[in-house]
Amino acid sequence: MSLDPITVEVVRHKLDGIANEMQSTLLRSSFSPIVKEGLDASAGLFTAEGVTLSQACAIPIHLATLIPMVRKVIETFPVAEMRAGDTFLLNDPYEGGTHLPDIALIQPILVEGRLIAFSAALTHHQDMGGMIAGSVPTNSTEIYQEGLRLPPLRYREDGRVNETLVRILRSNVRIPDTVMGDVNAQMAACSVGARRLAALAGRYGAEHLTAIFADLLDRSEIMTRQALARIPEGTYRAVDWLDNDGVDLDRPIRLEVAVTLRDRAIHLDFTGTSPQVRGPLNCVPSGTLAAACFAIRALTDSSIPTNGGCFRPISLHIPEGTILNPREPAAVNARTATIKRVAGMILAAFAEVMPERVPAASAGEMVMLTFGGQRGDGSQFVTGDQIAGGSGAARGSDGVDVIETDATNGMNLPAEAMEMETPIRLNRVTLRPGSGGAGTWRGGLGTIREYEVLGEDVAVSYRGERHFSAARGVAGGADGAMARGTILRADGSTEVIRSKIVTRMRRGDRILVETAGGAGYGPPAERDAAAGEADRRNGKTTV
Repeated sequence: MSLDPITVEVVRHKLDGIANEMQSTLLRSSFSPIVKEGLDASAGLFTAEGVTLSQACAIPIHLATLIPMVRKVIETFPVAEMRAGDTFLLNDPYEGGTHLPDIALIQPILVEGRLIAFSAALTHHQDMGGMIAGSVPTNSTEIYQEGLRLPPLRYREDGRVNETLVRILRSNVRIPDTVMGDVNAQMAACSVGARRLAALAGRYGAEHLTAIFADLLDRSEIMTRQALARIPEGTYRAVDWLDNDGVDLDRPIRLEVAVTLRDRAIHLDFTGTSPQVRGPLNCVPSGTLAAACFAIRALTDSSIPTNGGCFRPISLHIPEGTILNPREPAAVNARTATIKRVAGMILAAFAEVMPERVPAASAGEMVMLTFGGQRGDGSQFVTGDQIAGGSGAARGSDGVDVIETDATNGMNLPAEAMEMETPIRLNRVTLRPGSGGAGTWRGGLGTIREYEVLGEDVAVSYRGERHFSAARGVAGGADGAMARGTILRADGSTEVIRSKIVTRMRRGDRILVETAGGAGYGPPAERDAAAGEADRRNGKTTV
């Protein structure tokens, strides 16, 4: 079929518009602060074969881990039996998912009885049951402790919601109204995507539209391979370390990658990575795929339309039984920390051959801090905050202060949102002076945040990184400051957090979070004098 290039571009932008409208619906309709304020949810469109068609401007981890989730639904439920009123649901990491709080809803889009695409929405739910409020216990040792597992299931059939599944969900979570409110927001987002894409098919015809889909994928693949061809061929290696697994606190975790670039394709071999661990830092292969997808988009041309064609040049070798390909029932709830460091490690492998594009190391952490307990009226609350560090400096620019990097893209909770929902007071929010690594270009600063418990008994989970392994400077730049976490008890005692902890806090107890800084780039002695003076005036440096 001959395709008009103008029509192809119009359809491409329309697909992006649909995905972003889905995202807007998802964020504006959700109940939990972690979604409506923290933006921890994502939406996209997929072809009938389960290939990424268009993504919202959202979270790279979600958008890539949706790929195996959609494909698992296709494997589980015969495509020929799918109807327009159907919707499927899953969260099980060993059945295509990523970790239990991330539930995906996937809806087939049919035109005149023909399946042409899927709409999908993934939300990090504030609670999925398990051993601690928030369902991200850093001391879990098997997935059964982490919450309710949902293999691919039919959530809606011919427009009718599976009320049995709804009752199971509500009975296993601490905040059922919030969880179901977020599920309904996902349903709304998927329905918006289905309606808009069906209308587009009505305008252009289903056959014409699916031919455009194939052309868009092929174009992005060609452009990505052309971009890879501009990078010198070879095998590039990198090693990084995670602090610990949350259980064995004195044992760092090795991550290793050998990236081979040849014939306009990229192969990532993770041989040498640590065996799977007892704690929840294990990451199923979908997470490593997400890191690789993020990295290839960062290394190539940002003007290339993002879809499944961009990811065709990627292949992975992940030895079974390692932290990146664990055997069931390994705990996996903290996999975000691992994915972030894998993404940063892949980029670091190209630092020498692409110095103009690859920055110094970022903080590489997103502190996940959750609180759960009872309000004064006896009702349950669960809330979480996502706290960023600084990004690494690049050749020609300082790092950015307190920003999500390396495949995450969320926001911290505003103090007002947290204090309205929970008996937690946010006493202090500030940049962390001196935390960015010195250099010709300075690393981005971390943040300091202090939380005070106003309730009688609150369960707390803190997942940190970079407490023992700093972001490394590049080309003579200094390392970023390492992270710190401290519990300040109401009785005057102090407890230093060794990267990860599950504990309980009582009225008057405080937790002080100091995130890591990004690394510097280039010798500090060559920093522009005016820039250094501005840093000192603004309190960003301590010297």
